[in-house]
Amino acid sequence: MSDKVSPLDAVHRDLKAKMAPFGGWEMPIAYPSGTLLEHEACRQGAALFDVSHLGTVRVSGDKAFGLLQKALTNDLNKISVGRAQYTHLLDANDASVSDDIIVWWVRDDVFDVMPNASNTTGVQEAIGGVDTTNTRAIIAAQGPMARKVVGAISQDAADVGRFRVKELDLMGAACTVAGTGYTGEDGLELAVPVAHATTIWNALVQAGGVPAGLGARDTLRLEAGLPLHGHELGKGINSLEAGLEWVVSWDKGAFRGRDALFAKKESGLSKRLVGIEIQGRRPARDGTEVLSQGKSIGYVSSGNYSPTLGHCIAMAFVTVEVSVGQNVDLDVRGSLIEGVITVLPFVAKKK
Repeated sequence: MSDKVSPLDAVHRDLKAKMAPFGGWEMPIAYPSGTLLEHEACRQGAALFDVSHLGTVRVSGDKAFGLLQKALTNDLNKISVGRAQYTHLLDANDASVSDDIIVWWVRDDVFDVMPNASNTTGVQEAIGGVDTTNTRAIIAAQGPMARKVVGAISQDAADVGRFRVKELDLMGAACTVAGTGYTGEDGLELAVPVAHATTIWNALVQAGGVPAGLGARDTLRLEAGLPLHGHELGKGINSLEAGLEWVVSWDKGAFRGRDALFAKKESGLSKRLVGIEIQGRRPARDGTEVLSQGKSIGYVSSGNYSPTLGHCIAMAFVTVEVSVGQNVDLDVRGSLIEGVITVLPFVAKKK
């Protein structure tokens, strides 16, 4: 089956972006400026990411709230209409994280559930609703100047607060804007109708937004210690092992996978997610073995060069006895490189 394409596909190709498959979509990995400059644009200015590959499942009606409460780990009672919440969908049998999700509470009985690209069908099967992915593009404006860039086309949109959600008019199009993102920087995500996507993207570029690909998005999220499904979350990994128990509302009542997750909590964890700082520019990629005094203690889940820090970093699952400050070795294609266990994130997330 051929990969899907974003409503902004032609724009990316006109900009000579490097395109590659990602989650069943053909998406821009980098533009001619390169990942390092795109990363820097997000840290210092305003970067624009096309994240239309993310799914949108609209769950609506008087039963919507209850359905989501029983399916997802977090408690919607903690928020209200016009807010967003990070949450998990667990495997009912072993409590693995089937997907990590942002829920936009759009109206009283309308929720937009945002799965990762390749998981949209599975999430819809678990929660119901209507897949509206093909009706919109999602543009993420991220960075300390992102709100100024968005403000050039709509001050109402620029004023949407962190983890707030608002329906509004953008250049004549009915859009939904949320104060969410995946870079560790302040920013906004704009769900815009397909027919208006190119016009709005071009206006944001004209206002100073720098097009950035998924390569920069990955280095940014790694610096911020944010999990990527299929790496820090997924089959064989639960919320507790990933250090995300705060996403689990134990006292809200039953939800999918609760019993299995509670059993793992009671029996004790065998691994946990940590950061590893590595001097130099040789990265330890996912799957790299982590050793202590010659003994295997875990594996790297994500690793890359950190443009902000000027050296390599990695996230890894290691045995629970491992402590911050401990020296470890990483087996990179038969060569051992040194690392130090550290707390996450590597670069503090902006509020």
